[in-house]
Amino acid sequence: MPITGTKILFAFTALFLSCVCMGKTIRVRPGNNAIKSAIASATHGDTIIISEGTYYEHDVHVTKKLFIAGEGNVVVDGQRKSEIFVLVANGTVLQGLTIQNTGISSMQDMAAVRIQNAQYVTVRNNKILDNTYGVYVQNGSNCLVKDNIIRSGAVSEQNSGNGVHVWRGEHLRIEGNRIAGHRDGIYLEFVINSTIHRNISEKNLRYGLHFMFSHDDIYSKNVFTRNGSGVAVMFSNRVTMTGNVFKNNWGDAAYGLLLKEITDGTIEGNLFERNTVGVYMEGATRIHTSKNTFQNNGWAMRIQASSSNGSFTENNFISNSFDVATNGTMVMNVFKNNYWDKYDGYDLDKDMIGDIPYYPVSLYAVVTEKVPTAMILYRSFLTDILDKVEKVMPSIIPDQLKDDNPVMKKLRL
Repeated sequence: MPITGTKILFAFTALFLSCVCMGKTIRVRPGNNAIKSAIASATHGDTIIISEGTYYEHDVHVTKKLFIAGEGNVVVDGQRKSEIFVLVANGTVLQGLTIQNTGISSMQDMAAVRIQNAQYVTVRNNKILDNTYGVYVQNGSNCLVKDNIIRSGAVSEQNSGNGVHVWRGEHLRIEGNRIAGHRDGIYLEFVINSTIHRNISEKNLRYGLHFMFSHDDIYSKNVFTRNGSGVAVMFSNRVTMTGNVFKNNWGDAAYGLLLKEITDGTIEGNLFERNTVGVYMEGATRIHTSKNTFQNNGWAMRIQASSSNGSFTENNFISNSFDVATNGTMVMNVFKNNYWDKYDGYDLDKDMIGDIPYYPVSLYAVVTEKVPTAMILYRSFLTDILDKVEKVMPSIIPDQLKDDNPVMKKLRL
């Protein structure tokens, strides 16, 4: 096809526009309001390189699409006065900074970085230290929060905020962050079609991750350890939970995973280890729980009578004080092909499936659901007698809650 003059002109125009869109580079050195001044002088598409040093600035509003990056050890200190960065321009990138010391207010949620009514914003490779809120996404879409260290020293829920806080968002990616010392590590409210992946959320006062009214989200390959509770999913639908570690979440009301009023969820390939309760379900409907390992928990699972139409298949239950507890007698969930280390049945036909059902709810689990103070007698001689009598003459445990096909060997998951 011959090259016409019109095509040549179009090609040169496209090349010129691409060069223009790249913008100029502005270098910033420590000084009074140096970052704000650089942003004021920048135009859409520019790059701002912040040189090493400490910058005492707050309420830095980014209203243009800019690439803002630190060079060396760059500290932006809010001096406990207010918010620090407020990103309102689509496509802004903020990376390579240490951002610290927001203000504390009972009237305003003060964040180190606020993404406000914007899309395609990236916040990555920053150290976000000693702030009320770390990264706060307010009505954002297609944003990325990645590979940040977000750490604070919260001592009470009332005077603290969340590491990553999202209020209204869609198609967000929260990946590879290390979050500690906040109220909740990650908090999502009215968030849809988003991914939380490979984060480590630990030592937070309340939850490592907290969903409220959020649908069609996935969280995978995260670690939730030593939090008040690991993860809470509340009033949400179609949440997928795969490949996560819930570990060392201990306390009177501590759970590895708390599910409340949720529908059509998937819990697959996770490790629940050394939690007071591995999974607690209340008002959970059509939850598919498969290929998980429950190990060394107080209760592996506590399934309230309000939960129904769930399936529990091919899970390992190992060294838990109680495998399953419930507060009801009706059975509206299905257990099948799980490994139970307490199963003492036989396999005469050698098909690796137990020939008699396993009843995972022990008598003492029933007693402690009704009389919690009875836990003081756990592992006593009386407990052993009660469980043995119940096996011979079952009368109290929900006898329809059973695994008809318990596997004989630990599953390789």
